[in-house]
Amino acid sequence: MDTVLNSSRLFQFNKIPTTLIFPPHPCKISVFQSKRVVPMASLTASSAVGLSETFSKLKEQGKVAFIPYITAGDPDLSTTAEALKVLSTSGSDIIELGVPYSDPLADGPVIQAAATRSLARGTNFSAIISMLKEVIPELSCPIALFSYYNPILKRGIGNFMLTIKDAGVQGLVVPDVPLEETEILRKEAVKHNIELVLLTTPTTPRDRMKAIVEASEGFVYLVSSVGVTGARASVSNKVQTLLEEIKEVTEKPVAVGFGISKPEHVKQVSSWGADGIIVGSAMVKLLGEAQSPEEGLKALENFTKSLKSALS
Repeated sequence: MDTVLNSSRLFQFNKIPTTLIFPPHPCKISVFQSKRVVPMASLTASSAVGLSETFSKLKEQGKVAFIPYITAGDPDLSTTAEALKVLSTSGSDIIELGVPYSDPLADGPVIQAAATRSLARGTNFSAIISMLKEVIPELSCPIALFSYYNPILKRGIGNFMLTIKDAGVQGLVVPDVPLEETEILRKEAVKHNIELVLLTTPTTPRDRMKAIVEASEGFVYLVSSVGVTGARASVSNKVQTLLEEIKEVTEKPVAVGFGISKPEHVKQVSSWGADGIIVGSAMVKLLGEAQSPEEGLKALENFTKSLKSALS
């Protein structure tokens, strides 16, 4: 599971029409257990706020969106529920929640390991949805689900969209679907008022980048480096050029992800003109490798606040 795929395989979907579909993982049945908290009326507004609206409000305030990513079910779904609340109260503007998958093509060792641990504990899609139905009304920011294509196909695209919408999810990121195969996804996403976020990479040809940007909703996900997710020592200066190229062809917000793990990274990328900053592996590592869930949640809170403050 820790094999890092080469860049030509990872992002071939941004170059040529190709299908990247893997067999579904035989998940065990899991029952989500958490302390039930009755949602307060003042905490239910986020369910109606989408990704685009969030970016629009932040732009009016001259702010950059902070978007953390965590893996559902690592170390367990009860901790995931608490982590979502911590991220929300610590200043997150949008939260990406990863659905664990047995063949996470775009993910590096940290997130791969998190998905493996989550699946080993019996986490499945139904349990994640049940958890989200309870937690989302308590959050002050929208949730974007991060899922590979095969689990979506397995459930039926329309049924999948309806299910996540009923849970209160506002956005969807599908990293391994080729642009040519997004037509049905996009149609069903629009039908269910889900904003489908598409990715563009440093190796995406300019004409193809334009097509991806035009089709993406919510925001454009700019992958900062070739390869898989994971913390890196620095962010490539090429990101600045890529941001400029994308902003020449669209007014849609652009969020940068992959490899961003430090306050200085956040500050640097925001100064280059990014509308949002996505931090994943560093977040997942704190939760997954903590001595206890409580310790992990506290570390997550402190880290989130330090990254958020770098955007101030």
